Amino acid sequence: MRKAGRYHPFADMKRITKRLLELLALLTAEAVLIALAFFLCLFVFSYMAREVFILQDKGLDTALFQYAASHRSEGMTRLMRFFSFFASADYLLVAPALLVLGMSWFHKLRWYALKVLLIAFTSTMLNQALKRLFERPRPVTAMLEQSGLSFPSGHAMIGGSFYGLLIYIIWREVQHPFWRWLWVSLLTVLLLLIGYSRIYLNVHYATDVLAGYAMGIIWLFIAILLMKKLEKMYLKLGSTDVT
Repeated sequence: MRKAGRYHPFADMKRITKRLLELLALLTAEAVLIALAFFLCLFVFSYMAREVFILQDKGLDTALFQYAASHRSEGMTRLMRFFSFFASADYLLVAPALLVLGMSWFHKLRWYALKVLLIAFTSTMLNQALKRLFERPRPVTAMLEQSGLSFPSGHAMIGGSFYGLLIYIIWREVQHPFWRWLWVSLLTVLLLLIGYSRIYLNVHYATDVLAGYAMGIIWLFIAILLMKKLEKMYLKLGSTDVT
């Protein structure tokens, strides 16, 4: 009769240690990627500000305006106005509120709903503060009547934070790879088209749009980090009250 194998506790410890190291490696890689993206966006914003306000170089802005003019038509203009609407003040006053209302019905998504509300509001306030700080006038060739200042682009910055947050939520919550990548790709393309529409319509310079994207993503990273800390504090207080 064959004897049962002897139990080896060290084998279990080795498996657990290996698993922990694998998880640590993944977390470290994610942290490195986030840090790289953060500092890249910080560099892009600083570089755009330097080009515009210190060097006063309009090469990039002129080149993108010329490219947009090369394929301008009535149909293309209508299309660009359509995409521009999806980061307009009218849209962003309604869409986040409706999204928050829908998410609040699901217990799992309630913290995301709070993030949508706070990030949409704070990114708007930050954008207006930066516009007042830099005070860059809009292009005189604008095809639409727009009030306010130009740098950084509100459509790119607030849209970057809002749609960036939706991409973050989808990436974390949608389990099926096909639907996850589909929705992330669609939102990314929409965000890029929103930025290009502002250049095409001459209501923003290309440097405004790039700086807006960069600052929107920077603020998204900061806001998510702060919200995570707030969530941990809330859960800790909740568990203390229960005990």
